[in-house]
Amino acid sequence: MSEYETITYAVENRVATITLNRPKAMNAVSQKMRHELKAAVDASEANDDVRVVVLRAEGKGFTSGTDLTEGLAGFETIEDQIIEEYKPVIMGIAESSKPYIASIHGACAGVGAGIALSCDLAVMAEGAFLYVPFAGLSLVPDGGMSHYLVEAMGYKRAYQAFLEAGRIQADECLQYGIVNKVVEADKLIESTQAWAETLAEGAPLAQKYGKQIMRGVHTSSFEETLGKEAKLQITCSTSQDSQSAIMAFFEKKKPVFVGK
Repeated sequence: MSEYETITYAVENRVATITLNRPKAMNAVSQKMRHELKAAVDASEANDDVRVVVLRAEGKGFTSGTDLTEGLAGFETIEDQIIEEYKPVIMGIAESSKPYIASIHGACAGVGAGIALSCDLAVMAEGAFLYVPFAGLSLVPDGGMSHYLVEAMGYKRAYQAFLEAGRIQADECLQYGIVNKVVEADKLIESTQAWAETLAEGAPLAQKYGKQIMRGVHTSSFEETLGKEAKLQITCSTSQDSQSAIMAFFEKKKPVFVGK
């Protein structure tokens, strides 16, 4: 367990768990938390013993969004704050070579929801919801929320959720594909960890390059995607993991992946 002030960080069974830990402040994302999240994302990426990363939170809800009590926290503009402190966290998750799973309970609001949705996969507790408060504060969505909501819901429904400062309930999130699973609230931690440990037994190279290809689908032509697949298939098919997995297939054994 590493020492942080606003989050906790632990690695078990090749799963790193980053936990937002300001429950008395509804896990409002402070400047300190932004810095510590970036440090934890970097630590997970650098640790070869980490195969999958879970992002979760303590307390009654996942997060209330930005800690508004800090104002701009020393920045001249909010643009500077977003680009210099939020973007590195969000892009660190999006560009990581490892799968990230968001484990969401209670309210998941504002830019904090953007951080959660930047994860590759998500499990949501029954009764949890995404809160899109921006228009009610005369603000536009940030943290990538415009991208994630339009991609999942389509423009009209996403814009409606924004205009109405709406709540998107867990069952709706599942329907739109914003999350992968909805589970009973008291089973959220257990279910997320079990899924993460199962994925951690998978092939790291396939997970890394599959994420890279699929993350780029919406900004690439079909022909470009086809080319990326072909190029990266060379790397995967000639790997030790692929060769041993093919052998295990014919021998009717479970493959063991080492990431090489």
